[in-house]
Amino acid sequence: MSENINSMIIGTGRAIPEKTLTNKDLEQIVDTSDEWIRTRTGMQVRHIVADGELTSDLCTRAAKEALDDAGLGVMDIDMIIVGTITGDMGFPSTACFVQQKLGAENAAAMDIHAACSGFIYGLEIADSLIVAKKAKTVLVIGGETLSRITDYTDRNTCVLFGDGAGAAVVVPSDGNRGILGTFTKSDGRLYELLYMPGMGTAHPPSHETVDQRLHYIKMAGREVFKAAVTAMGDAAEHIIERCNLSSDDVDMVISHQANLRIIDATGRRVKVPKSRVYVNVQNYGNTSAASIPIALDEARREGKLRDGQTVVLVAFGAGFTWGSAAVRF
Repeated sequence: MSENINSMIIGTGRAIPEKTLTNKDLEQIVDTSDEWIRTRTGMQVRHIVADGELTSDLCTRAAKEALDDAGLGVMDIDMIIVGTITGDMGFPSTACFVQQKLGAENAAAMDIHAACSGFIYGLEIADSLIVAKKAKTVLVIGGETLSRITDYTDRNTCVLFGDGAGAAVVVPSDGNRGILGTFTKSDGRLYELLYMPGMGTAHPPSHETVDQRLHYIKMAGREVFKAAVTAMGDAAEHIIERCNLSSDDVDMVISHQANLRIIDATGRRVKVPKSRVYVNVQNYGNTSAASIPIALDEARREGKLRDGQTVVLVAFGAGFTWGSAAVRF
């Protein structure tokens, strides 16, 4: 292997719960309508975990699919990175539960708490480990069970979120294919626009915090929308310029599936036509860290993203965090 190496994605997978929650279902729960949800978000259906189904279960299923796609076994994994804000427990990490369920005895394991940007952050760490020759096979997973922290009495947030997991296997590149570049950034000053105040040391669980519904997602929707449009546009533009690409070089944009209007705005910012901007928000809702790897796997398996093509991945999430990556398959 040459001294100058980079990394590439050689396998992807996803896990989607069977149970669905449609806009019509939500009409029976809160004061909303199918038309209101579709016109403002583009969402139609979300998938929700069954009782007893855990984030680590979804992550493990997605990981097995990705490893099968890559033609590798669990003993090949050096590192497991899970991006999630809905881990099985406060500790240990959900990645450790995934390691145990896979039987990946040779791997180290850790979680990333970067919300919807978790998969991009994980991809950057995986790329860095491989370039530094600290690992040869890294499993990057984004997995969420957001239904467990969604307040179904709040019509402004409960229409948005769904559950799922997606995974990617990252290894050293064998040529011109691979991760061309990554970019991550954050701004903690704006955390109160999108957060869950309960469960941590600031508001440990108590009767009072439960009564105040502090263990659910809190979001200032309009302000988050504005910040997301700006940050995701900036991040997508930045990675295209950093990797010396033009809009014509980008075969597909896969952005975090938070809202159809945000997705469309990101494509316009980098002058990529709608036909090359992947959208599946209508089928899954916002699955946070899982949304990009789910979409990536779906696009590959549908034949919409093929070998030799270049994709820009871009995300924005609570924190605020945001980031992007350019990948040639």
